[in-house]
Amino acid sequence: CRTSGSASVPPRFRLHGARAMGHDGAMTQARAGMLLVATPALLDPNFADTVVLLLDVDDQGALGVVLNRPSGVPVAEILEGWDELVAEPEVFFQGGPVSTQGALAVATLRAEDDVPVGFRAVEGRLGLVDLDTPLELLEGSLEGLRIFAGYAGWGAEQLVGEIEEGSWYVVPSQVADVFRLDPTDLWRDVMRRQPGELAWHSTRPIDPDLN
Repeated sequence: CRTSGSASVPPRFRLHGARAMGHDGAMTQARAGMLLVATPALLDPNFADTVVLLLDVDDQGALGVVLNRPSGVPVAEILEGWDELVAEPEVFFQGGPVSTQGALAVATLRAEDDVPVGFRAVEGRLGLVDLDTPLELLEGSLEGLRIFAGYAGWGAEQLVGEIEEGSWYVVPSQVADVFRLDPTDLWRDVMRRQPGELAWHSTRPIDPDLN
């Protein structure tokens, strides 16, 4: 249930930004390291109430992983030894509906100047780890690690279109978002810390008829 880091992730990795007009009328920069937070307007059940970390955005499309859908599959059952490095809970997370038989590892460095073999930066200390890397080469260099089965992907202009139609809020991420012990309330917590009217959405019921 594993593919190598080079096979799990599309080879493009230029990390440009995609600019779109957001649902609130503001220009929104969707780029690697940002979060996509599903709005009530998003009808795709694959992404209802999700928070997606963007790992790659360029003119060919976008790639990210869902942060708040842990599975019941222990990492130790599939990737022997990696359970010693992953953050609790030591299970795979459902990263998205694409390539669900592959695994993609997101990690954060202890220090930006200590970059181990097999680590590819996304933004700052956050990056991807090649799961074919010998474990001993990573020990002591990573502050957090989480492994995702599958990922979320968008074609050229597809994500821009979804942002324009109001399906996603695009907001800054925090390292803690990626490695929460219990991600149940991640959607509301991310919305609650946003400035202005965006924070109000954190208390809005999913069913607008209940508002």
